[in-house]
Amino acid sequence: MASSSHLQSTTEKDNSLHDKVLKAFPSADLTEDDLSQNPQFCKLLAKLSEHVDGTGLPESRRKQLAKAEEELQAEMKKWRRPMIIHQLLEEMVQEHVVGKQKCMAMPEDDKFYRTLEQCLLAAKCSVGLHLAEAPSPVLGISAEHLKRAMPSEQDIHDMQEKLPKELEKHLKRKANSILGYVQPESEKDSDGLKLKKFNHLPQMLKAERDRIEHIRENNKDLAFKLTRETHNYLNDSLEHMKLLQTLLLENRLKVQTELDRKKLEYVEGKCQLAVQKIRLQMLEVQLDTYTASKIATHKKISEHLETELMATQKEKQDVKNQLESYEMFGQEFKDLAEEYARLQAEIKAKKLAVEDFTKPQLN
Repeated sequence: MASSSHLQSTTEKDNSLHDKVLKAFPSADLTEDDLSQNPQFCKLLAKLSEHVDGTGLPESRRKQLAKAEEELQAEMKKWRRPMIIHQLLEEMVQEHVVGKQKCMAMPEDDKFYRTLEQCLLAAKCSVGLHLAEAPSPVLGISAEHLKRAMPSEQDIHDMQEKLPKELEKHLKRKANSILGYVQPESEKDSDGLKLKKFNHLPQMLKAERDRIEHIRENNKDLAFKLTRETHNYLNDSLEHMKLLQTLLLENRLKVQTELDRKKLEYVEGKCQLAVQKIRLQMLEVQLDTYTASKIATHKKISEHLETELMATQKEKQDVKNQLESYEMFGQEFKDLAEEYARLQAEIKAKKLAVEDFTKPQLN
């Protein structure tokens, strides 16, 4: 009883250690069999997991990496800001062009968006062709050409004065659209309440994303535990079924009546069906682990090796049979073969001599 309790405690400790290692190094492609066959290596990984994270980085390096990522995000925000503003301005021009198809626009608005579109196009050409450095050698366009194609300074000045208000209106419409998509119930709120909700929207979305990631990690852990428990349960069930089948076979030899024999056959068939179901479930677990392409590849390799093995065995048997047939005759057969070869050589030489003798002489 004490030894059984000690064995159970040791097994639980090993399983706990295996879980710790597998969770600490999810990308290491390790299995429980690997850890069970190499207990010292498992202990080493368990100690190592206390000093590094799942990617293999120590705590100091991980903090440096996090700091570098924060700096990178800050620089990316600075780099993206003008691009986002440029994209918003292009969206404003596109919305104005589409709106003109539905209703007549005011002359002032039409002039504003036409000037804005020309300035955006000139800026895009200047950046794309690097005209600030030198004229384009292919198109022959310089910054002076773009300057002559620009609207008048007065139109540009009027556009720049009106641009902040129009951009603010566009951002407000876009913010309300995003907020209405995320929170449809906020459509009836006032503008001030909508703005307040929109300001808290990034934090809310980040919290929602973190919650989903947490649920996803928990699901991975639960799936791992479920797979392991299912595998253990199927193995235990298979062993129990085999034991039950063995007992039934032993009892079947002792039973004499026809009725009891048929009952045992029925139970035996039921056990075999249960065994097949368990094996099917084990195959399904293996299919979840191995892809169909890997199984097909292994099958082709096995068939090829079996074919070569059969051909090699057949060739071996043929050679063995020939050697056995030669060994039956012993030294006499060897002498006879040598005499036969000598006679064949003499016959060939005499044939050549006869051919030379009977050949007509040339005058």
